[in-house]
Amino acid sequence: MAAAVGECSSFTSEVTERRGIPAASFVQDVQSYLNQSGLDVNSALAFLQERLQQYRVVEMKLLAQQRDLQAKIPDIEKCLDIVSTLQAKKESGEALVADFELSEGIYSRARIEDSESVCLWLGANVMLQYSCEEATALLQTNLENAKASLEVLVADLQFLRDQVTITQVTTARVYNWDVHQRRLRQATTPKES
Repeated sequence: MAAAVGECSSFTSEVTERRGIPAASFVQDVQSYLNQSGLDVNSALAFLQERLQQYRVVEMKLLAQQRDLQAKIPDIEKCLDIVSTLQAKKESGEALVADFELSEGIYSRARIEDSESVCLWLGANVMLQYSCEEATALLQTNLENAKASLEVLVADLQFLRDQVTITQVTTARVYNWDVHQRRLRQATTPKES
């Protein structure tokens, strides 16, 4: 039994935060929550609303990162396909004819024969030349990293959505408890006529 209590307490401490996102605690007893936190009902509701707003800001940032990664993964896969096509054409000895975009709406046709290297656009106005093998290795690593980052991001978003739900439920519980307490006070005070 003691081991189970130790496991539960360690599990609770592990879930207190995920990558900087604080965990929301579910409130079973509103009165003890208010006493432990030292807040009155209005302050507790204001705190919970502020926490909910913080969660929304973090959610917007994570969703933007998710969109960026979801756009980046197909680009990396396309680059990998192009490099593998170049390697296959080089091994077969035939030239690759490709249309590429010079600027928006303006394309040019190129004939690529026996290429030993490729230039990869790294961003921030940086382009580097790699051998086909190095480019494949780099792109494969970037693809694996992007997919792993996307998985972590999806898990973070799920954790965040759980915290939003818990915070909303806690807010509702505190508000409903306050309404119930007011009704009890009204019922116990004598009515003046």
